[in-house]
Amino acid sequence: MTTYDTGPQSAPRPSFLNDPMIRGIIYQVVVAGIIIAFISWIIGNTAANLAAQNKTTGFDFLWRTAGFDISFSLLPWSRASYYWEAFLVGLLNTLLVAVVGIIFATILGFTIGIARLSTNFIVSSIATVYIEVIRNIPLLLQLFFWYFAVLKSMPAVRNSLELPFDSFINQRGVMVPRPIPDEQFNFVWLGLLLAIIGVIVLRRWAKKRLETTGQRFPVFLTSVVILFGVTALVFWVSGASVAFEIPVLERFNFRGGLQLPPEFVALAFGLTIYTAAFIAETVRGGIQSVSHGQTEAAASLGLKEGDRLRLVIVPQAMRVIVPPLTSQYLNLTKNSSLGAAIGYPELVNVFAGTSLNQTGRAIECIAITMAVYLTFSLLTSAIMNWYNARVKLVER
Repeated sequence: MTTYDTGPQSAPRPSFLNDPMIRGIIYQVVVAGIIIAFISWIIGNTAANLAAQNKTTGFDFLWRTAGFDISFSLLPWSRASYYWEAFLVGLLNTLLVAVVGIIFATILGFTIGIARLSTNFIVSSIATVYIEVIRNIPLLLQLFFWYFAVLKSMPAVRNSLELPFDSFINQRGVMVPRPIPDEQFNFVWLGLLLAIIGVIVLRRWAKKRLETTGQRFPVFLTSVVILFGVTALVFWVSGASVAFEIPVLERFNFRGGLQLPPEFVALAFGLTIYTAAFIAETVRGGIQSVSHGQTEAAASLGLKEGDRLRLVIVPQAMRVIVPPLTSQYLNLTKNSSLGAAIGYPELVNVFAGTSLNQTGRAIECIAITMAVYLTFSLLTSAIMNWYNARVKLVER
């Protein structure tokens, strides 16, 4: 009997329940149903418990008078202010210490990370000791040290230590001159903005010129000249001026100037020192991930050590550095809540602490606080992911 090859046969279609796609959909529906049921049970149980305790819910308390003092505020504050204003004060104080900490921790972390890879034994040893000591001491203990052992041990107001540039430090914090620009200074800010735009355009042009002709352009020095030159020119042409209000010691306290409370100084300094140690290790790992052949190739082209690091090594290491660096920024922002332990009026202290205790609205206060930190995390991640997409290597 002759048989004929009819070619490859299609696999038989699996039964309904054995279809991987159908089973995946069923699993997802079941898990989603369990989650929705659990959340519904939590909400119902919470509502029943609140009703049994005769407690009201809602956000109407935000428009009630707070009636308490806040030691440090970027906004006008008095006992007659509302709870929503207390929320804004805590929010801005948290943002202030987070932004200051991120900026200085990044600068210090990159410096220490590069220093640990230095061929100079003393420099690399100091960086190693700094990293190992700071990373292995809990942050809360470090904050206690900077606040109680350092700042609170400073002399009294009448015996304040004088610092450079008419600044002073004592038990009540750091007093620095307050800059007071006139109305014409708005033109200087506008000139600075235009200079920044010009630097961005220059960097893009220099990069395209390098790719097409292979010729380098001194972008860094030119950018510095543009930033300072344009700003100084606008400052001179507009006739703007800046006066400095110098802190003056009177009988019991300083008058004038800008006072940085010890709680803010201790928290910002502690967060910077602690986070910089972790950033330094991230930078060291990123640099060491770059093949040593890249360094040899850059040296064969006649590049100096600084140019090799700035133009070859660090740009390639950034694809490894950025993801863990994002986590460190998130940790620093969330660790700012430890400021409540030393009395810094950040969001947890002011809103999830004092406001919650006075109003009794625990669910609302905690929910708002959690939403704020979640928003901070998502925004930081979005910005860093955007930057990571720009610095990552493009595969062919």
